[in-house]
Amino acid sequence: MPLQNRVTPLGDIVATPHRGLFVGNRGSIHDPATRTLRGRRWTTPAWIVCVCEFRGRRRAVMATPGWTELFFLDEATAFAAGHRPCFFCRRADATAFRAAWAAGMAAVPRAPEMDAVLHAERIDGRKRRLHPLPGPVASLPDGTMVQAGGDSFLIAGGRPLRWSFAGYSPVDAVSDGAQLLTPPSTVRALAAGYRAVLHPSAKALSSS
Repeated sequence: MPLQNRVTPLGDIVATPHRGLFVGNRGSIHDPATRTLRGRRWTTPAWIVCVCEFRGRRRAVMATPGWTELFFLDEATAFAAGHRPCFFCRRADATAFRAAWAAGMAAVPRAPEMDAVLHAERIDGRKRRLHPLPGPVASLPDGTMVQAGGDSFLIAGGRPLRWSFAGYSPVDAVSDGAQLLTPPSTVRALAAGYRAVLHPSAKALSSS
């Protein structure tokens, strides 16, 4: 039976046999004895996204304390959920993300400063915060995700693609009333040149 450790673009953590391209964490939110989640869905504002393999290290998923392994379809999904690249296992990507985040700013922010901004942009009390679209869906930078009704959509090459645990599928358009799912600060980093790693299904569809 799959563990409850797969993250949706809305930030919900569910059980599914799919794994994805990236792992991340929000602190320790599981019970190692039962390998199940506790009541809280984060214990730190530093929500990061990591590579699944780093220097040959292997972890038994949700079997040890310290941090809870959470899995994402791709980096765009992790960004939509409110995570950022890890400075330990993905230093080059994290540095590039921070530089894109800081484009036009007087100073480059520290990681805790970015975490504080992201936490305010992704959480509204106990609910997920959504934002107004800054412009037409087609004008959003690649890697941005929007929410319309019960579906999440990735924008790639100016086209919307419907998200699922298995990958992306094409759609003609996003329905009216769509809202921005990816935190605005991350969208600005994407617009400034950071390239989120997308699932192969998105790459195939956006180039077709």
